Formats: sequence, C-alpha cells, structure tokens
Amino acid sequence: MTHRIVVMGVSGCGKSSVGEGLAARLGIPYRDGDDLHPPSNVQKMRAGVPLTDDDRWPWLDRVAQVLATEAPVIVGCSALRRTYRDRLRAGAGGPIRFIHLTGSRNVIAGRMAARTGHYMPPSLLDSQFAALEVPGPDEALAIDIDQPLDAIITAAAEGLTS
Repeated sequence: MTHRIVVMGVSGCGKSSVGEGLAARLGIPYRDGDDLHPPSNVQKMRAGVPLTDDDRWPWLDRVAQVLATEAPVIVGCSALRRTYRDRLRAGAGGPIRFIHLTGSRNVIAGRMAARTGHYMPPSLLDSQFAALEVPGPDEALAIDIDQPLDAIITAAAEGLTS
C-alpha cells in the first residue's frame, strides 16, 4: 500500500471525515490540508473570495512537504486541478494515492449548509466545481459520497489494497 494518501474533492465532500476514519482504520496519521493554508488564504475564503493559483501554490507546497516528511500519512486536500496534483506528486518524495470523493452539487451543498465552524462558505461551492478537473481512473480512486460514512471508508480502504 502507498504510504502517501490524499483524500481529495470539492469543499464539503467529506475529506476530513473520510480522512480521519480511514486513518483510524489503517493506523496512520491524518493531516487536514485546511490547517496548512496561510492566514491570508483563510481570510479570502472566509470573505467568500475564491483562491487563485498564486494563492494555492504555497499551500500545495506545504501539503507536499507533509507528504514527503510525515509518511505514512493521509492528507485531506482539494487537489482540484491536474496541475495541483502534479505539484503534490513532484514534491511528495514518493508515489501518492489519490482518493476522489465525488457527489452531486445538491448533496454537497446540503452538507456544507449543515456544518458549523468552517471558514469555507457554501457560496464558494460553484467556484470549486468550476475549478475541478475530474481525475481519471488512472489517477485516482473515485468514491461516491452519497452513502454512509462507514461505507465510504470501507470502499477507500479496499480500493487502496487492490
């Protein structure tokens, strides 16, 4: 099994919940990519302003550094575009397995509306979907999130071992 795992997808898809559950199941640490954003990125998102590539590069480099220095590790990171995933691969110090959490805009918007204490407002969901370059099966394991959390974690764990 790969020792560097990125749980990816748009905001509100469940990266943190799945990442934490998968980490517990596999017995390896989980790091939330949201915690690696510089304060300026958090302020922009909290204000409802989508991040630019220039905002994202330093953050992606921090995520790649975690993957390189803390493996085995699972990191939650949106990794929306192929170029972002390539940046992570280039800096990770080894292979990465991507798990793409997929779901309809309605399912994810409902989850975002129900959560509290997160700086990413539901108003930015459309910009997340607009930026998303869906990875192919050669790049990521895709898992539909419209099922119970335990089923998602099981599918991820089983997909990592196949």
